[in-house]
Amino acid sequence: MADDANPSPPLDFITLVPYNGTGATGGDPLVDDLNIWYQSGDIGFMIIATALVLLMIPGVGFFYSGLARRKSALSLIWLSVMATAVTTFQWFFWGYSLTFSHTAGPFIGDLSNFGFRNVLAQPSVGSSRIPDLLFAIYQGMFSAITVALATGAVAERGRMLPCVIFMFIWSTIIYDPIACWTWNTSGWSNRMGGLDFAGGTPVHIASGSAALAYSMMLGKRRGHGTHELNYRPHNVTHIVIGTVFLWVGWFGFNAGSALSANMRAIMAAVVTNLAACVGGVTWCVLDYRLERKWSTVGFCSGVVAGLVAITPGSGYVPVWSAVVYGVLGAAFANYATKLKFILRIDDALDIFAVHGVGGLVGNILTAFFAADYIAALDHVAVIKGGWLNHNWVQLPIQLADSFTGGFYSFVGTTMILFVMNLIPGLHLRAAEEAEILGIDDAEIGEFAYDYVELTREVLNDVDGENGSIYSNAEHGHGATSPSARGDYPSLGREKNGIHMMDPRMYGQSSQ
Repeated sequence: MADDANPSPPLDFITLVPYNGTGATGGDPLVDDLNIWYQSGDIGFMIIATALVLLMIPGVGFFYSGLARRKSALSLIWLSVMATAVTTFQWFFWGYSLTFSHTAGPFIGDLSNFGFRNVLAQPSVGSSRIPDLLFAIYQGMFSAITVALATGAVAERGRMLPCVIFMFIWSTIIYDPIACWTWNTSGWSNRMGGLDFAGGTPVHIASGSAALAYSMMLGKRRGHGTHELNYRPHNVTHIVIGTVFLWVGWFGFNAGSALSANMRAIMAAVVTNLAACVGGVTWCVLDYRLERKWSTVGFCSGVVAGLVAITPGSGYVPVWSAVVYGVLGAAFANYATKLKFILRIDDALDIFAVHGVGGLVGNILTAFFAADYIAALDHVAVIKGGWLNHNWVQLPIQLADSFTGGFYSFVGTTMILFVMNLIPGLHLRAAEEAEILGIDDAEIGEFAYDYVELTREVLNDVDGENGSIYSNAEHGHGATSPSARGDYPSLGREKNGIHMMDPRMYGQSSQ
């Protein structure tokens, strides 16, 4: 026991053993302790951050689902979780290697880590404070949520199979190169001095531009521009749930991008939350100005826009600047929702407005507000800062990165979809009958709500003056049903033993 008069100095932390450079995997676990180079707190923090980013993906599904019509609500949740599965396999297969291999070029990596080969305990490209394997799974979640954001563009009229194949191709050809040049230390934007802490260009601008291209290639939804198409979100509760999942998960998204449990991570968490709050209020007020209603959907959209805007600057900017990010991110995204009418593109869920424009606003604001002393909070990063540090050249650097990423994503996505649409069996657009019936029934065979199917069954089984609309014909008592007379077309199949009729016979009841 230490003498009370001469107490021993407290042990604030354990001094780590410096990495000895032993092999590509960091050593032989049968001989060496591969844990001695890393703080257990950093490891634990990053595992939690990884789980939080994963939580965001079903959040995207619920958010998109609530904005769509009920007959296609489940398909958007399905796409978001499927994006996790497909992209995670792609990331393991070659995505991580193409993005973060230690021997990458300025535009894309190589296949030295194909199939996670030699991905273990060597310090990662992103930070020497965490090993390759942990960095790989964390960054894999970024790839997955980017794909989930982009594929929301298929809402209500796109086929599922081509979209799933698109996920694998797009993440390989579009996401991996953009993420490589942004975050890999060998990437051209990174070496040029581009500042993108957590994904302004690779995640938001790339997904927003891809969604715009996908919407353009699919064409407008049936009834677009007429009274037939109801733009009102069908389930605001889903939108709120999705927003909460995203808001909570974004702490792992931005704070986790510090790649260590340190003061910089705390700063990223603080500005993330503040920008989200200010963004929600801003969008809500802008909508109230027009409609004199306090829109819940508007508040949720503003929260997401604020989160998107602060993402690239979250580890670079002081707390007070988050207010500017929230106001301008939400305001520009709000007004950008009108662009789809100018461009005559049916971006059903406003993905380009919120993520594409919001990401661009965030990148530009980072050029103004990035500060060297904020980045230095992790005691590792050294940057020249933005205009707060009188580094005037940061603005053209940010613009070059933003527009290059957006252009590459838009053009590349258009080319991928154009080629896919020419391949038999991979046509992008669902048939008109499927669109009328709803993508949930036509492509998945399940519903987000039981009453969607129940309504159809009851309507199909309602007795008219001369009996059931289909039972009389079936039992030889005379063809008195509208479908039998040819007034309404039968879909020629059954669902759980019930004949399914064309929803057009019920007007808007199936919408």
